[in-house]
Amino acid sequence: MPPGGRRVSLAGDYDLVVFDLDGVVYLIDEPIPGAAEAIGRLRADGTRVAYATNNASRRAPDVAGLLTGMGVPAAPDEVLTSAGAACAVLADRLPAGAPVLVVGAEALRTDVRDAGLKPVEAFEDDPAAVVQGYSPDVGWRILAEAALAVRAGALWVATNTDRTLPSPRGPLPGNGSLVSVLRTALDREPDLVVGKPQPGLFRTAASRVQSSRPLTVGDRLDTDIEGAVAAGMDSLLVLTGVSGPAELLAAPPERRPTYVTADLSGLFGDAEAARIPVRATEIGGWRLDGDGRLNGAGDPVDALRLLCGSAWRGEPVGAASAGARELLDRWGVSRAA
Repeated sequence: MPPGGRRVSLAGDYDLVVFDLDGVVYLIDEPIPGAAEAIGRLRADGTRVAYATNNASRRAPDVAGLLTGMGVPAAPDEVLTSAGAACAVLADRLPAGAPVLVVGAEALRTDVRDAGLKPVEAFEDDPAAVVQGYSPDVGWRILAEAALAVRAGALWVATNTDRTLPSPRGPLPGNGSLVSVLRTALDREPDLVVGKPQPGLFRTAASRVQSSRPLTVGDRLDTDIEGAVAAGMDSLLVLTGVSGPAELLAAPPERRPTYVTADLSGLFGDAEAARIPVRATEIGGWRLDGDGRLNGAGDPVDALRLLCGSAWRGEPVGAASAGARELLDRWGVSRAA
């Protein structure tokens, strides 16, 4: 607690907040309720913001425009995409003008071109590399050309390997699912995966504004949170996207966030009311009985925080009240007898 006893909000302890986008700020192209207001409040408080996305279907200026249209003011230099990072890597490794076979959206082709390389779409173009990013239009033909090119010796760079991407209808196949097609056909891994959970996007965001204490906010444990841990940054998991309570309770150490909240409004609450794991045995109407079972009723996020401590110690998760049983069943968490 700072001098004078005044509690600092969760966000107030950081000089930069790096947001994932899909599942945090919006779902596909629909803003998540309250997200614009939360980011606007951060800016009003003088906290810098940045956006780091694995989605390679849009360029940074287009992402900034999309956000601004949703009421979230954003400048292109505040946006870091896995596509831009992948093309920067290729520009470092290949001679200027080298042909690169693009598996992905037109935005990825433009990023390749802007990096001083030549986007191509056929094995016969003798590509020096294959860059693979998400697009809903990726199909068998371009995947076949990519398989031929990689088998012939082309460098294979994936922008990211997210298995799914969030949508209002539920998780949909992401770039990782499309990468798996080539992985199966070639019986090998990509030569390089650039996006999260690699720490590069987070470290670049921090270095751009010389941040000394950044916070990452994401909805996926396997990309956003793991990447933040790898970058040595504190992180907040919001429950508005892909990863839910069951996945959090089962998370290995490299995927455990510093905080968990229901949504971005938690940025302005007490940091200790979001921190995990909780060392207490009772919070917010919930308690852990002597046998480790959850008892009581209250805010589901408080119950989740309480259970993270015991679950991460390898103890069984159980329920001792009707409210606890209903909650664990809703989460899809197996209960100890």
